[in-house]
Amino acid sequence: MSMLTRIEAALERHFVLTQTYSAPPRLLMAMRHAVFPGGARIRPQLCLAVAKACGEDDPALTDAAAIAIELLHCASLVHDDLPCFDDADLRRGKVTVHKQFGEPLALLTGDALIVMAYQVLARSGRQHPARLVELLATISDGVGAPDGIVAGQAWECESRVELGQYQRAKTGALFVAATMGGALAAGVDAQPWRALGDTLGEAYQVADDIRDVMLQAHELGKPAGQDAQHSRPSAAADLGLKGALDYFQNLVQAAMDSVPACESRTAMRQLVLMESERLVPPSACELIASQHATAPVRANA
Repeated sequence: MSMLTRIEAALERHFVLTQTYSAPPRLLMAMRHAVFPGGARIRPQLCLAVAKACGEDDPALTDAAAIAIELLHCASLVHDDLPCFDDADLRRGKVTVHKQFGEPLALLTGDALIVMAYQVLARSGRQHPARLVELLATISDGVGAPDGIVAGQAWECESRVELGQYQRAKTGALFVAATMGGALAAGVDAQPWRALGDTLGEAYQVADDIRDVMLQAHELGKPAGQDAQHSRPSAAADLGLKGALDYFQNLVQAAMDSVPACESRTAMRQLVLMESERLVPPSACELIASQHATAPVRANA
């Protein structure tokens, strides 16, 4: 079974548990709309891959960790798209939750997905309760204050923010939760896997900044040009496209180098490389490089 097939099956199993006659039907529809079909599911894939590399012995707990992280990510997207933030029309190539179901239900959908993530973990941690405690702490750190994705979103409400700090919180924190969560689910020391989450998460945000400038909405599956429109910190704005691309490529190499020694190290490094090429294809790298090479050189004043 591929990792993506395993993730989709696990998500479906847990969604079935919410489908009762007592549940508000439009809320359930909105929750499904937010989660299915998903994107690349890179965070849960990382979690599963790390668990496997660490000698996974409790697949149910690994699935729960991966699914909880994906549900929290989806919840953050629903809230990010709301009128008070991006007021986006599209997400993953389809109408956003608040455009389809209304703003009040979208807010509740994000809340329900957050709670569902912890319900998933609670149902699956009976065999290894000590691991569950560590998982809860690690995943919560990746979501809340002071340095999780909520803090990353909150930095957009501040007048000044350091780019790296913003990127580490908004995107990197949940990648760290994914890599460390996979190790914790397998019952091994999670610290050696932190660097992979840190560097890959930051690379992912830099790639998003590049794509926000280069691609159109139909290619992104969400509105383009949002960073400039909302005056958000951006590697592309701070470094220029060529500088951002160089930074991205250095982060990808650092992520590959950070994979700890294990039987699956080659496969893990290949996963990082494949994901980097999906985010910023070689054709885009060549275009940026050619534009930089032909840009006029300005004389010093």
